Amino acid sequence: MANNGLIDKTTHLLQKSLDLRQQRLGVIASNVANSDTPRYAARTLEFEARLQQALQQPPMASVPLQPRHFPIGNVGFEQIQGQVEQHPDRSGQGDGNSVSVEDEMIALSENQILYEATARLTKRKLQLLKYAVNDGR
Repeated sequence: MANNGLIDKTTHLLQKSLDLRQQRLGVIASNVANSDTPRYAARTLEFEARLQQALQQPPMASVPLQPRHFPIGNVGFEQIQGQVEQHPDRSGQGDGNSVSVEDEMIALSENQILYEATARLTKRKLQLLKYAVNDGR
């Protein structure tokens, strides 16, 4: 998403966070669906550290070539991808499946709460932008 001056770094962060939380939901669903599959290694999608790192980097803004051009900044969030990590069964018991349905339900709940909070923050930021564009009406 190009930065045209109306959308700030926080909005980009919120958007990317929503995308990655949606991807995490898919990983959790896959774990639950494979909870009875022998030798299936549970997976997690890690991305928080990468978002934090991108948030701390200064934006690299380009210089407009003409006065009527919008400045386009690269805030670094577009390139961030989640890292899927496998967690093989190390207990040595059972069929080698490392999925704990209880742990997955906890991860699902946490992800859902954080997704909803991020969606509310995004909605609020867009409402404030709409308010400003409409001259406070």
